[in-house]
Amino acid sequence: MIKRFLPNEHVKSVMDITPKTLKEKGIKGIITDLDNTLVAWDVKNATPEIVKWFKSMEENDIKVTIISNNNEERVKFFSEPLNTPFVYSARKPLRKAFVKAAKDMDLDKTDIVVIGDQLLTDVLGGNSSGFYTILVVPIVETDGRLTRINRFLERRILSWMRKKGMVTWKE
Repeated sequence: MIKRFLPNEHVKSVMDITPKTLKEKGIKGIITDLDNTLVAWDVKNATPEIVKWFKSMEENDIKVTIISNNNEERVKFFSEPLNTPFVYSARKPLRKAFVKAAKDMDLDKTDIVVIGDQLLTDVLGGNSSGFYTILVVPIVETDGRLTRINRFLERRILSWMRKKGMVTWKE
């Protein structure tokens, strides 16, 4: 069970994830979280760097879908200017949103990576759904109320994994 919380990979930022590294893994699609993965949770629009990242994925024929537990207004406001499909109120880590995103991209699970900043939603949901997962460092240290509870639990899980030698990176 604990292995479901273990990402396949850990990077500092989505900016460290390039079309070249994804293509080397045979990846053709990305399911990504929004808040604290792409932008800070309290930032409404994509930054110029994130716009460029999305454009580079598009230019390399890598499909991107945003799935978020946030409400429709928040996710739509962010996603539409990027012309990016999205799933809101995803109820991660439940599998339904992950499966829907993969189906809408018309890609096999083995062709998709899930990117997110939380073990309890993004990594657990991606792993439980059979995807390759990449954990990114949260963009900011502040969080909404519910996410603060998740972060507390995540620190305990990561600490246990470190003691067992399952995780080598620092928070």
